[in-house]
Amino acid sequence: MHDIFKTTLTRQARLSAHVWQRRMVFWGGAVVVGFTAVLFSLGSEYANRLFQRLPGYSPYLPLLVTPLGLTLIVALTRRFFPGSEGSGIPQSMGAIALTNHADRTKVLSLRIACGKIGLTMVGLLVGASVGREGPTVQIGSAIMYSLSRFARFSRLEVERGLILAGGAAGIAAAFNTPLAGIVFAIEELSRSFEERTSGNTMTAVVIAGVVSLGCMGNYSYFGHTSISLPLNLSWMAAVICGLAGGLAGGMFSLILISVAAKGLPGRAGSIMKESPVLFAGICGLLLALIGLASGGHTYGTGYAEARGIIEGTDNLPPSYAIMKMLATLVSYLSGIPGGIFAPSLAIGAGFGDNLAGIMPIAPVSAVVILGMVAYFAGVVQAPITAFVIVMEMTDNHTMILPLMAASFIACAISRRICPKPLYRTMAEGFISRIKSPG
Repeated sequence: MHDIFKTTLTRQARLSAHVWQRRMVFWGGAVVVGFTAVLFSLGSEYANRLFQRLPGYSPYLPLLVTPLGLTLIVALTRRFFPGSEGSGIPQSMGAIALTNHADRTKVLSLRIACGKIGLTMVGLLVGASVGREGPTVQIGSAIMYSLSRFARFSRLEVERGLILAGGAAGIAAAFNTPLAGIVFAIEELSRSFEERTSGNTMTAVVIAGVVSLGCMGNYSYFGHTSISLPLNLSWMAAVICGLAGGLAGGMFSLILISVAAKGLPGRAGSIMKESPVLFAGICGLLLALIGLASGGHTYGTGYAEARGIIEGTDNLPPSYAIMKMLATLVSYLSGIPGGIFAPSLAIGAGFGDNLAGIMPIAPVSAVVILGMVAYFAGVVQAPITAFVIVMEMTDNHTMILPLMAASFIACAISRRICPKPLYRTMAEGFISRIKSPG
């Protein structure tokens, strides 16, 4: 009896040690993800500012720098960092579905994470219309997954724990929006959120958010807006923005999915398939021409332009939203690493600004924010994540109900145009390309 009791205590002690070891991996990983996201943010903003100086010397310099830059990025991506191209969110989603460790490491490894960071910043340095938030999801997932070697994890814990928590922590730290990180993990990264892993995920999100808060301070990307929408005819703005944003966002997603599945038609499609590095250079030239036509406003993440539109201090052409959408589309199709979160918010703000000119029934800033959330929801088809991110980034809780309305309307319209969600479809493509036989 004494031996049985002693054996039971020993087993419990070992189990407790394993539990605390796993927790330390989660907590330590979340700290690393938080610091990495902060450094990535600072580096990306610095690269973006450096490029903004270029047109000051000559507005035609991007015609040389951007094509050469995109050519170099794609060459390095295909040679040294395959799996790092594009947003990064589909890779994390695909990794959750994969069961083979070797397959997962093709999209989640420290080497790919380093490549994602460096090449995304180079993309911003040469004027690509990309964001760092999607890449931060893949980077966070890769960091957390790489730490699994330091503790004993079951398959479920790896899938629903480390990868999920890393991606959610990346969103929380990238946007400085912890609530959005949790919602994103539930709504987008995993459709079947397990109670068993929810605590670890939420803890990782909170820790990464605290690290970001401690390093960057308590701020919101688009400042503080106290604008509200009275419960009267002005609510039509939420409906109209939802319809327009869903239509535009759904078309954007449909184009990306169609090109990913079938390629471009004609000679352009042949070059894209047979000479991807040359195709990237052509995309760079198109990107520079779009930038030249827009007065240099379509380069980079679009954060400055979106904030200027919200605050009413912008000096953008009426065609800004369309040109930014084209620049983002060209940047993504070029095959470089980079996300569409930040550019989508800027595009939505541009569309909102256009709609505000024909809707005097509502305050301009309110329509801009509604346009932002509607287009974003139309692209990602994750309505809760969309309105939570915009709500936290504008530090405005008085607009929550109209934001919800516009977001859900946009998502419904987008699904009519593009039945398959963008990220989930891209994730299926990654899975089919990297999955080992058997």
